[in-house]
Amino acid sequence: MIRKAPVYSNLPAPSPPPMPSHANAQEVVVSAQRVNPTMQNVPMAIATATSAQLEDRERYAGKDVAGIFAVAQQPVSTFSVDVDTGSYANVRRFLVQGQTPPAAAVRTEEMLNYFRYDYPAPEDRNRPFSVSTDMALTPWNAETRLLRIGIKGFDLKREQRPPVNLVFLVDVSGSMYDQDKLPLVKSALSLLADRLSPRDKVSIVVYAGAAGIVLEPTSNPAYVKAALDCLEAGGSTAGGQGMELAYATARAHFIKGGVNRVIMATDGDFNVGISSDEGIEAIVKKNRESGITLTTLGFGQGNYNEAMMEHVADVGNGNYAYIDSAIEAQKVLDEEMAATLFTIAKDVKIQIEFNPSVVKEYRLIGYENRALAEEDFDNDTVDAGDIGSGHQVTALFELVPANAKGWLPARHFDANRTPPGSPIAESDLAWLKLRYKLPDGDRSMLIERPVGASLARAAGQPHGDMAFASAVAAFGQKLRGDKYLGTFSFADIRRLAGGQQGYLREEFLKLTGLADRGAAAPAN
Repeated sequence: MIRKAPVYSNLPAPSPPPMPSHANAQEVVVSAQRVNPTMQNVPMAIATATSAQLEDRERYAGKDVAGIFAVAQQPVSTFSVDVDTGSYANVRRFLVQGQTPPAAAVRTEEMLNYFRYDYPAPEDRNRPFSVSTDMALTPWNAETRLLRIGIKGFDLKREQRPPVNLVFLVDVSGSMYDQDKLPLVKSALSLLADRLSPRDKVSIVVYAGAAGIVLEPTSNPAYVKAALDCLEAGGSTAGGQGMELAYATARAHFIKGGVNRVIMATDGDFNVGISSDEGIEAIVKKNRESGITLTTLGFGQGNYNEAMMEHVADVGNGNYAYIDSAIEAQKVLDEEMAATLFTIAKDVKIQIEFNPSVVKEYRLIGYENRALAEEDFDNDTVDAGDIGSGHQVTALFELVPANAKGWLPARHFDANRTPPGSPIAESDLAWLKLRYKLPDGDRSMLIERPVGASLARAAGQPHGDMAFASAVAAFGQKLRGDKYLGTFSFADIRRLAGGQQGYLREEFLKLTGLADRGAAAPAN
């Protein structure tokens, strides 16, 4: 069922217009060119669903745990950065509800990057990263070491932020009826509306069985919240049509030199029109070249299509988050709003070359779906992850020292074996490189530096942030069933994390407890 709703324009009125009354049900496709400040029919349906009894058909695109590499045969590891955090929030949802998350839903790098660490801040916007490294003994393997690479992005001050042209693309189909879906979407996007400046513009596009424009561009938060407030759920899901209209709206109000972004809020359950992952990806890929990026916000359960949500955000040069609560909405859209919206570098790649005289074997923990070929590092046409204002990226490598017992069996022929280790004081452990482009650039720039072998000499038991990062990495691996953890338990992970301050880190300790008890009880 469909009702009429007003299209609010950027008028000087001090308060938003009254909510519309229900109209005769009809379903109307609004043309992408039809963007004018008048009343129009849009596909906002009056909900008829009474329960969320949906078949459990959540979709994930998990990858196998990354393997072990011998430095003598493959000394270089190359991967794209990842600033998504959706996996951690989704895993939390499972545990709090007394369920074990499917292994495919766990991406260890997103769990690591959910948290903030004490990395030094960069000083120059034109060299927008600080890069730090440290090393510790591996808590779950006495024969190995953990190398941490930490990147912190330049944090734009409010006066440095460019103007914003946002299009909220909201799924109002019947599958969005539940309290953890459309009602949470409305409150979450209202938070973001309150953070925008008078220079910024927000439009709202909705889709169910068809797509329509609910709100013309406005800088008035009251108009945004009033338009959100009148949304109701019902009908099928023409996601592809909604995306086409959202991108057309963003193009029509494009801000040169500003941030032009579509923010899609949905459970990803597309079932009308262009609904395949490939079809949606084609729409996003076509539009990213025009400078319009995409953030995806996932909601709900039972029919949640996380595989699509995470992938299209990557294709759209944006980011992906899963919103399971009002607290998570505040984290993503309020406290970390600048990181979510303002890109400081794009196509960011990391490459590290290990010294076979110091390192025998290695494995990268997580980043399985971010792996790149070695030759992709210098190829500026290869897409990689973007980093927002103040974003952090953490990567952990587990290393076998040259003279230690490794995971891999010894090779028969001398030429195929790792060379004997040299005194560690005489060598660098690795050579680290980062390649990135500035937001408006087409040619990449390079940061490179040695990783001194002194880190290995000084490695001790992890403490502070390193201990917590190690615990989070272990937690992700444990939930995935990673064989390299051995007998390291959830209780061991909790002890490694230690006493933590701050809501999010304290919550992590509770989640390890839930997992340790088989996720049999909700968190307090």
